[in-house]
Amino acid sequence: MPRIVHFEIPARDPDALAGFYRNVFGWKIEKWEGPVDYWLVTTGEEELGIDGALLRTNPVHQGTVNVIDVDSVAEFCEKVQAEGGEIVTPRTAIPGLGYVAYVRDTAGNILGLFQGDEGAA
Repeated sequence: MPRIVHFEIPARDPDALAGFYRNVFGWKIEKWEGPVDYWLVTTGEEELGIDGALLRTNPVHQGTVNVIDVDSVAEFCEKVQAEGGEIVTPRTAIPGLGYVAYVRDTAGNILGLFQGDEGAA
């Protein structure tokens, strides 16, 4: 069963917001060395929970986005559309990690779909 495995919190100034979360919750936050500005968030070492990221506010990321791990982004995009949702950002490769797409549910919420695949290019 697909589960939420990641969250994304947008901010106009992710560096400043990182300080807030570090100081309030003690979270570990490091800027990712990937192709987009993205700050990886570790919320705990061995406790149950999920980790996430901070990123710059953009048209897709106006509020917190939950990312769901799926077997096939393409298949779940079809399911979303069949149930009346829409594709916001089509399936995109994250080199060495997998594929992601962003969709809108029937209530207007944005969700991320992630398919792990180290061969993604």
